[in-house]
Amino acid sequence: MAETFPSEDTVRLRVGGFEPLTTVDWEGRLSAVVFLQGCPWRCRYCHNAELAALTAPGMRPWAEIRQLLEARVGFLDAVIFSGGEPTIQSDLPHAAEQVAELGFEVALHTNGFDPNALSAVLTTGAIDFVALDIKAPFEDYELITQVPRSGDGARRSLRVVLDSGIAHELRTTYHPALLSADHLRQIARELAEAGAERWIIQLFRPQGCPVRWLRESIALPAHVSAELRAELSALLGEVEVRGTE
Repeated sequence: MAETFPSEDTVRLRVGGFEPLTTVDWEGRLSAVVFLQGCPWRCRYCHNAELAALTAPGMRPWAEIRQLLEARVGFLDAVIFSGGEPTIQSDLPHAAEQVAELGFEVALHTNGFDPNALSAVLTTGAIDFVALDIKAPFEDYELITQVPRSGDGARRSLRVVLDSGIAHELRTTYHPALLSADHLRQIARELAEAGAERWIIQLFRPQGCPVRWLRESIALPAHVSAELRAELSALLGEVEVRGTE
C-alpha cells in the first residue's frame, strides 16, 4: 500500500515567529525564517527564550505561513526552519516537504537534541542545508543547556548530520564566562574525531540576552586570539570566527 502523508490542511506546526526576508541567515540567498515553538533545553545565553514553551500567545497557524510563502514564490530563494528547536515538532518533515514542493531551498537550524527526530527530517530529501549547534564538549553540555546528559543525543546527531551528505555547518556560541579555551580545544578534538572538517565559532552577542550577568560579564566582549585560532585549526582544519572581536 502506498504511503500516505498529511494534506496541507492537516499539517500542524506551532509557529512562534516569521521573518519574511533576511539576507544574512543563509549566505547568498534571499530567505524567510520560520521560528517554531518549543525547546527541551534552557541554554544560559538563549536569545529566543520566549520560544522555549510549546504554547505561547500570538502563535500563527502553519496554513497562514504557507500562504505567505506561496505569495513569495519567485522572489525568495529559500526558507529556514529555526526556533526554539524545530525538530521537537513531529510535523516538521511534512512542512519541509511542502516548502520544497513550492520550489524553495530549505534549511534547518537545530541543536540536535533528538537524533531520531533529526534523521526523520533529513531523510525526507527536502533539506538542502543544516546548521547544527555544538554547545560544548559533549560531556559538558549541561554547562550550557542546564539539562543532564544532553550531550548524548547531540553527539549522535553530529553523526547523523555528517553521514547524511547534506551541506552543513557546525557552530558553537562562545561566551568566555561559560566556555574556556580548553573547552574549545576539546570541541575541536571531538569534531575532528567524528570526521568534521569545518567549524564556526560564533562570538556571544549581549544584545537581547535576557540574563544580566551574561550581558555584563567582565569577560566580555568574547574574543578568540590568533594563537588560539591557529591551535584549533591545527586540531581540526578550517575554523572560522564570526562576530566582532
